[in-house]
Amino acid sequence: MSANWTSALGYPLPIWKDESLLIAASYFWSDTLNAFVFGHGPASPTLADVLMLTGLEITTTNDSHLFDSKPERKVETRSIGGWSGYIQKYRKTGPVGQREHAIFLNMWLDKFIFCSQSAGPTYVYLSAVEKLANSGRFALRQYLLGSIYHLLHQVTEKLLLVQPIGNLGGPWWFINMWLSVHMHKRLGFDLFAQRFPRDIAEDHELVDEESTTRPPLN
Repeated sequence: MSANWTSALGYPLPIWKDESLLIAASYFWSDTLNAFVFGHGPASPTLADVLMLTGLEITTTNDSHLFDSKPERKVETRSIGGWSGYIQKYRKTGPVGQREHAIFLNMWLDKFIFCSQSAGPTYVYLSAVEKLANSGRFALRQYLLGSIYHLLHQVTEKLLLVQPIGNLGGPWWFINMWLSVHMHKRLGFDLFAQRFPRDIAEDHELVDEESTTRPPLN
């Protein structure tokens, strides 16, 4: 699954995770402006960037909320053995119904889009995935952009307090893509020659020289 998240977004965008770039850029983030304040001026991810980098359309009216209703179905998430246990419990053969679709979308949103702080499945997005499984629509791109701003706000707070950032969760993958797209010429690498994500085993232990190029969603 971790090797196919770009397919879930509907297009290939091969790129490495650059932790050094992410860390350095975080020092330039302004909570007041919701923007990176670089030497050439402020720059910030926008809905247009969400459209260009993810393919999520940006015209759906925001007439629903992720948390405005309780989910109709219950999905076991605790003491299940992480995402591997989640997959083993709910995998099956045969026709795919709304329940199976919702279970897949729960993993898609939780692990690969919003990248929750938890290392395993949660039920935070169940109401949202049920709407999607029932062919409903909501402003996913706005929630993604808001999640990006919130993550950068959390990082800024940690930096100001001189605290370790740790595992905050959040869509670092989008920030990585956005920075790489806007800065690849200055950084001196060919954006279109990059490959992402790598076909790497989940239990593979990274060595120091791999730390700046490991896949962002593993």
